[in-house]
Amino acid sequence: MSQEPMSPNITDDDKLWAMLSYLIPLIAVVVLFMEDKKNRPYIKFSAVQSIAVTVVISIIATVTAGCGSILIFAQLYWAYLAYQGQDIKIPMVTDFIHNQGWA
Repeated sequence: MSQEPMSPNITDDDKLWAMLSYLIPLIAVVVLFMEDKKNRPYIKFSAVQSIAVTVVISIIATVTAGCGSILIFAQLYWAYLAYQGQDIKIPMVTDFIHNQGWA
């Protein structure tokens, strides 16, 4: 995971929506339907990555009982980094999202 700052034009509103996307994945889905929010690169990237991570966490939690709860704490950490305006790179997930052209 990287903690590099994203572009300087990230607003406090962008940071808030990105954080909420990591905390509540349903908000990430809603963000992708909001025209003004999905046109903001930081919000869109965070929403798409949050959805992808939620799917991965759900699969891992189904297969193994204990690892899913550990990954939920990671989501809280990613939400904190998003609110700080940091570029969050999750191994494999971030590359997958970029290769698919989703963000």
